[in-house]
Amino acid sequence: MLEADAQMGMSGGDPKNPVFALVEVIEALSGARSIEQIAEIVRVRARVLTGADGVTFVLRERDECVYLDEDAIAPLWKGLRFPMSACISGWAMLHGQTAVIPDIYADARIPHDAYRPTFVRSLVMTPVRPSDAIAAIGAYWGQPREPTAEEVMLLQVIARATATALANVQAYAALHETLERRKLLVSELDHRCKNTLAAVQSIADQTLRRAASPAHFVEAFNGRIGALSRAHELLTQGDWGWAGLADVVGQALTPFCGVGGLRLAVSGPQVGLAPETAVAMHMTVHELAVNATKYGALSVEGGRLDVSWEVDRREAPGALEFRWVERGGPQVDAPASRGFGSRLIEQGMAQELGGEAQILFDPEGVQFRLRAPLSSRMALA
Repeated sequence: MLEADAQMGMSGGDPKNPVFALVEVIEALSGARSIEQIAEIVRVRARVLTGADGVTFVLRERDECVYLDEDAIAPLWKGLRFPMSACISGWAMLHGQTAVIPDIYADARIPHDAYRPTFVRSLVMTPVRPSDAIAAIGAYWGQPREPTAEEVMLLQVIARATATALANVQAYAALHETLERRKLLVSELDHRCKNTLAAVQSIADQTLRRAASPAHFVEAFNGRIGALSRAHELLTQGDWGWAGLADVVGQALTPFCGVGGLRLAVSGPQVGLAPETAVAMHMTVHELAVNATKYGALSVEGGRLDVSWEVDRREAPGALEFRWVERGGPQVDAPASRGFGSRLIEQGMAQELGGEAQILFDPEGVQFRLRAPLSSRMALA
């Protein structure tokens, strides 16, 4: 006898035995990885177990019942939505109770008009997770009858297993999303590291070519790497999202604000910059400030610097106009040649935004003007 029982257990048991059938349902539900798979398992297995003429799987979405799937001798309500207050599945979920109805036309909770086109005359509707119902399972028969206690119990057990399966699906989906996000973050980190290394390599190469001496190289290189670091620090504070133009300008000018009693004015509307654009703008402002410290308004006591921008909407899609104006410094003469810093100022932002940039060597002070069309790299408040 024990040997026979053991063989029965290994082979899955007697398929006519509801205990073994329930075990199979629970095993199937434990392997489900989507709500659709859960609904399919429930509608097929619940109908076999209860001998019902039809079974529906109903999901709760806010204040509505969504009849997600069904297995029945004739069409019921698959794909339809009803208010929670207008159907028996909603009643079961709202009250956290199983509804046992031997005759649907003798029960006031049933919307009779919705049932007249169907074969249904009696039913059992049980909630999934009664304390905070998220779904319901309905079993229907084509004749008035009193569902047995065993049929009700089987549906309730399936409902409990379904609640666990739905929780597993949510956990699986969350884990999958976390893993995908991790892959995305690793890929993004790799991309940023490569971009940063390429930028450092370019800065080193260009600075070395123009350096008059090793000391000059160290000074210029360290300053540019420091500016790049501060730009990355600003972006890191915002999780490498968009950065405000005012924040970028302020961060870039911070190391120079105590120079020579500088009078500084920064003004302009709120404009957001994409991360790569923010880095380019930061480096541009840094180079302008370095030049002003050596030769311009920041090199003398009482120099004045006005940094401003505005959005010109006279022509679509509009354009950003950025201005850097120095006053109160030494008389300005145009340089005989342009170094890496000047080329970075004029070409960096212009290439980044597809616009035009120019350094003007006005005798009263250096000016820098940038005009660039609005694009996906800029966001206006």
